[in-house]
Amino acid sequence: MSPDLQGLIARAKAVDGQPPFSDQALVDLRAGIRTLVHLGDASAIVGEGEAEFVVDPDARGRGQGTAMLERLLADAGDDDLLVWAHGDHPAARALAASHDLEPIRELLQLRRPVPELPSAPEPVEGPRSHGPGPSTSSGTVGPFRVGVDEDEWVALNARAFAHHPEQGSVTRADLEQLEREPWFDADDFLVLRDVIGHRETDPDDTPMIGYCWLKVEDGIGEFYVVGVDPARQGGGAGRALMSAGFARLAARGIHTAALYVDADNTAAVGLYRSLGFKTYSIDIQYRHRAR
Repeated sequence: MSPDLQGLIARAKAVDGQPPFSDQALVDLRAGIRTLVHLGDASAIVGEGEAEFVVDPDARGRGQGTAMLERLLADAGDDDLLVWAHGDHPAARALAASHDLEPIRELLQLRRPVPELPSAPEPVEGPRSHGPGPSTSSGTVGPFRVGVDEDEWVALNARAFAHHPEQGSVTRADLEQLEREPWFDADDFLVLRDVIGHRETDPDDTPMIGYCWLKVEDGIGEFYVVGVDPARQGGGAGRALMSAGFARLAARGIHTAALYVDADNTAAVGLYRSLGFKTYSIDIQYRHRAR
């Protein structure tokens, strides 16, 4: 990423309270899957049928957002275009409405204070585990093993997010790119492994049934993604992983936890609300239908 783009992202984040581009857009940009478009003091990341753009805070109110959106729509031609508005700001809503963009997806950012004292993982249905690492009643929680766990995690993630447009399509190459991010720490990537029927097996070799991946950046501990094998959902594994994540953040001295969740994912939203998370901001995805 160029210093100019880094500076723009930092300035926009300081003013808006959230970054102007998603992590996936930046990963795809570095991988050459998406491209960077500049127009005046506005910059966009475009590709995969989507666009995200931002106007430098010092140049707002001069029509540059309108110019960039019209450029992106012209470039899309006869294809539909999805556009993310991070933060759901009134100016973004007005711009979208003026160009016939319809809101089709709502992504919530939720936050809550990290509990001061680490909490033990909550029990999950099943026989008691044994072996190294924090235990729940169906498995052990330990760190992700770089160079070992990638393929198993990609397969589990695809099952857990089979109906999610972005998360469910993460590839091993995407994962390896994220492992190179400056914020990545394998000790913040917590993996829950099954012990049912594997009591005589090394815990590190038992099947992966869930995970809680944390991203610590700028003093915020984000539950970057939490997934559970569909065959094991409903038994408390999600709560156990969240509890383990809180304990890890507390041990690192992090005081604020955050996460993103689709507003229509009622089960996940209900879980996070029950854990004390409250709405901090909202991202809106708009669709422009080609005529």
